[in-house]
Amino acid sequence: MTEELEQAEQPKQAEQAEQAVTAKQAKQTVPPEQPEQVEQAEQAVEQAEPPPPPVRNERFKWYILHAYSGFERKVRESIQSRVEAFGLGDRVGRVMIPTEQVTEIVNGKKRTTERVFLPGYVLVEMELDNNLWHVLKDTPKVTGFLGTGDKPVALSEEEVSGILFRSEVAKEKPRLKIKFEKNEQVRITDGPFANFNGVVDEINEDRETLKVMVTIFGRSTPVEMEFGKVEKIE
Repeated sequence: MTEELEQAEQPKQAEQAEQAVTAKQAKQTVPPEQPEQVEQAEQAVEQAEPPPPPVRNERFKWYILHAYSGFERKVRESIQSRVEAFGLGDRVGRVMIPTEQVTEIVNGKKRTTERVFLPGYVLVEMELDNNLWHVLKDTPKVTGFLGTGDKPVALSEEEVSGILFRSEVAKEKPRLKIKFEKNEQVRITDGPFANFNGVVDEINEDRETLKVMVTIFGRSTPVEMEFGKVEKIE
């Protein structure tokens, strides 16, 4: 009986051995990835060129639309809606409102808001023709184009750059919406002279700094301070 079992198991063992040999051979036939191949593949991915930027219409120019002051954002939304409705998307690019970030000091706390620095102006980048002129001119709250009569005047590159540059700078460094006057009493709120009272002697609006005369050891001493580091004494 034992002999019969051994004979029955022999074919099964032989089959298992053959499967093991076949698997080993298959593994040996698959070459491992060489370091050079991996490096070349990585370099190919790194050197792949990014997708090209969208093609800008070279015939686009910037024009200014006059809008009711305070309705600039509403006019921009209306222009974008009308351009889409009339199927003029290929003739109009960006629609912008000249804005800047302004920091106000309310109850001793800073609050940053966005302010339109050219009220009543909406900038439109487009390839203007008679049809588009009528579509935009008939936009609600729009009074017309910048220009003489029916002849809109395109902005120069320098004019556009100046407006856009001011907007970008304002995002990085908000302007302080606060007015100081010469001989005004103020209190320093930050720095080594914090809590000192002084008198405004000079005002530099461009740099947003003050020269404050502070009394130190009985002597009046000029101290230059940023607008945001002083407060008015009510």
